[in-house]
Amino acid sequence: VEIMQHKGASECYFKAGVTEDELCAFEQLPTDNIAVYDTPPQPDTGFVRQVLGEGLGIAAQLGVNPYQFGFIASTDTHLGTPGAAEEGRFLGHGGAGVPARDEVPPGLPDKLEYNPGGLAVIWAEENSRDVLFDALKRRETYATSGPRIVARFFAGQDYPEDLCEREDRIERAYAGGVPMGGELTVTSDAPPRFLVAASQDPGATATPLQRVQIIKGALDASGQYREQVIDVAGNARNGASVDTQTCETRGPGYAQLCSVWTDEEFDPAERAFYYARVVENPSCRWSQRICVANQVDCSDPDTITEGFEGCCAADHRPVIQERAWTSPVWYSPTEG
Repeated sequence: VEIMQHKGASECYFKAGVTEDELCAFEQLPTDNIAVYDTPPQPDTGFVRQVLGEGLGIAAQLGVNPYQFGFIASTDTHLGTPGAAEEGRFLGHGGAGVPARDEVPPGLPDKLEYNPGGLAVIWAEENSRDVLFDALKRRETYATSGPRIVARFFAGQDYPEDLCEREDRIERAYAGGVPMGGELTVTSDAPPRFLVAASQDPGATATPLQRVQIIKGALDASGQYREQVIDVAGNARNGASVDTQTCETRGPGYAQLCSVWTDEEFDPAERAFYYARVVENPSCRWSQRICVANQVDCSDPDTITEGFEGCCAADHRPVIQERAWTSPVWYSPTEG
């Protein structure tokens, strides 16, 4: 499933007072229909996490889960520039927003609510068609909102607590469990453990990581569905920020993060899914970078020239936190 692209992210729905996970507000369109902009998005329509939960309920009734989706992201570009998902180099997409053109006009190159899109990442043994499609089929994939974050996610029962410190941790993780996209089988009453490891985009202007989270959805025997968001590495209150007047980032962050997390609330009778979310420190969104580069000062109307009115719009979001989402791992109780 495409969890992120030019027209927004679809991980989960956010509404103040309704959703506790504030990171669900990331790159959400203000409408549920790009052709009719007066229709607001609905909380239970088409968001990935909600659909994953529905899949658990269907599996409980029918024994088959039709919503075991791996995650990817893409640009949805109309300009023939696949992979061009950097906030600092966004030229628009020439499609649903500002149309394609021969020259770049002055002002913002696309509608405020759109974004540069994301990237699809595949873990495969080699870069060949057959092997890549095998990896897609087994869902060993993840998505990013644009940065080239490297992410790993595994589930097993016997991972040692110090697995992150071991040089062969990836080999051990494969040998003792399943990677992202897999289905976990338990052989004892011991709760499962999850290895999640991430590295920041290696680019010279990349933003450090802030934290890694594991998102769990579970369905109990009565059919009650619940979700949890658990910070497992890094620090959500690390003090990192960005100066929106210059787009210079400030504060500490992490080049790499790794954690072994144990689900102490695991119930072997409950169906569940787990996926990891890797979050960067705050940085300037594409629109704010262009506004800064063109010296727009919202307190000085003379600097708001034609095409740059969006820089000072009420719905302009100057700051974002880029991220990656791994494909889930699923658990189903053993019949009998």
